[in-house]
Amino acid sequence: MRAAVLREHGEPLEITDVAAPDPAPHGVVIDVEACGVCRSDWHAWQGHGEWVGDAVADGQILGHEPAGRVVAVGDRVEHVAEGDRVAVPFNLGDGSCPQCLSGHGNVCEGGLALGFQQEAQGAFAEQVHVPYADYNAMHLPDGVSARDMAALGCRFMTAFHALTARGDVGAGDWVAVHGCGGVGLSTVHIADALGARVVAVDIRDAALDLAADLGADAVVNAEGKDGRAVTGAVRSETDGGAHVSVDALGVAETCRNSVFSLRRRGTHVQVGLTTDEERGEVTLPVERMAMMEADFKGARGMPPTRYDELLRLLESGSIEPGRLVRREVSLSDVPERLAAMTNYETTGVEVVTEFGSSG
Repeated sequence: MRAAVLREHGEPLEITDVAAPDPAPHGVVIDVEACGVCRSDWHAWQGHGEWVGDAVADGQILGHEPAGRVVAVGDRVEHVAEGDRVAVPFNLGDGSCPQCLSGHGNVCEGGLALGFQQEAQGAFAEQVHVPYADYNAMHLPDGVSARDMAALGCRFMTAFHALTARGDVGAGDWVAVHGCGGVGLSTVHIADALGARVVAVDIRDAALDLAADLGADAVVNAEGKDGRAVTGAVRSETDGGAHVSVDALGVAETCRNSVFSLRRRGTHVQVGLTTDEERGEVTLPVERMAMMEADFKGARGMPPTRYDELLRLLESGSIEPGRLVRREVSLSDVPERLAAMTNYETTGVEVVTEFGSSG
């Protein structure tokens, strides 16, 4: 089968033929019909994360937002059958550890990260293996396309978990979103669906226009502005500060701006991953946070057991992930589309929908 393989960090992925996977006794194999191209793939391609022992090794097939049809089933799988249409979270749980059993499978003690570990080869490929399929394979609702489900991908699930489980967002709350890439725009859209009021921050007018279309009540263009000006604008728009503020980019400036955008007893949620410049560490105003009783929380993906909540929003029409899709690409395009992310030359979500050699 064809796949996009990492050979060297920062060098174009190799589109090549590799062996197709066989299902483990607890796993299934799916024909990939669509897979989102995410900034986390870009981080992996760049070799980021080595500062926390999380750099992706050479030889990895990237891609972690797949949807497709099951074509092979392990003999221990009970609830997934050949022909089922499924989506797969990137944070793969084993379904049996204390974290999984208590509803926190996104931080499974023996979990795998799809497309980021050798034991979980990714979905920039014609087929992908899904381990512990009874726990990790999520059945697609009727009428939902693989393209739209791939757009939902890790972005929407991460945003949903960040807002509901970590930020405890309620109707009428002000939510500030710093960085309007794929996960930032998903955060805007879901916050609006939850009844929150949203202010979106970015340096690109096109991204802010899309944020407004997806439900942002106000936008702040941070181009050329220092942190004081940006956070002042956010606090002005939110009548004193956001109840919840999300750093959806992961650079020091957006993280600090997010914290400074909070009102008293507000909550910052860290979603974006850092780059070589920060190497996983950002200086924060801890005394201000203490005086204001501000919370700082992290968010990683979403427990597979909560997928039904997100899918209900999808089925009701409250969220429309397909509205974020700005480009459908072929597998052969993936190296170039990752490179385009280096200078933020992409807007919205791009999805691989063509995997054959004709692409």
